[in-house]
Amino acid sequence: MNVLAIGCHPDDIEIACAGTLIKYVKQGHNVTVCHVANGNMGHVEIMPDELREMRIGEAKKAGSLAGIKVVTCDIGDLVVYSDDRTQRDKVVKVIREAQPDLIITHSPDDYMPDHTAVSKLVFDAAFAASVPHYIVPDCDAPASDNVPIYYLDTLAGVGFTPEEYVDVSEEIDLKLEMLECHVSQMKWMREHDHIDFAEFVKTTARFRGLQCGTEYAEAFAVCRHYGKVVPKRLLP
Repeated sequence: MNVLAIGCHPDDIEIACAGTLIKYVKQGHNVTVCHVANGNMGHVEIMPDELREMRIGEAKKAGSLAGIKVVTCDIGDLVVYSDDRTQRDKVVKVIREAQPDLIITHSPDDYMPDHTAVSKLVFDAAFAASVPHYIVPDCDAPASDNVPIYYLDTLAGVGFTPEEYVDVSEEIDLKLEMLECHVSQMKWMREHDHIDFAEFVKTTARFRGLQCGTEYAEAFAVCRHYGKVVPKRLLP
């Protein structure tokens, strides 16, 4: 099975579903992670051009720890727009090249505009990618199937009602190791915001684990639209 996780910024996927992706890899599935934005605005002192390079590199290092392919649409932070056709076509290209059996992305009710824009971009692009005669520049990959979409937990689980859980108790340590690869974010938050974000993420996973009777878990909701609901479990 081909699994495609499309997050907004480098580190969003590690925060929300790295344990699930590790589990997929362990089961022999192919996993691709795409970051739509490059994270260039994610620091107060490091300038955007330098930070862009750092964050793309950090994301690739994190993926390499789990055998995950990492790509980027390389769109700047805060200029991700769901109604921008050029941006949608970048996501269509990623989907067609990955040929996924399912897509994981942000909830449409997440906490910031970049995340909600990505959620809508992915929903629209997933359908466009399945139309054979829809032409995308610089993309020779064939049309993909109109596949199921699963929505990620929101940050700290605020306003999110889980429908499915994945037990990531055996994967939690590697998940956190992947998160720590994002040094530009983790170091800044510890030193300047006085937030241990690794502990933040671990606590959320523990809370979701309590809800479903395991030590650590990640939570998801199903995109319930015609053509995207299937009568089987696709999460590991």
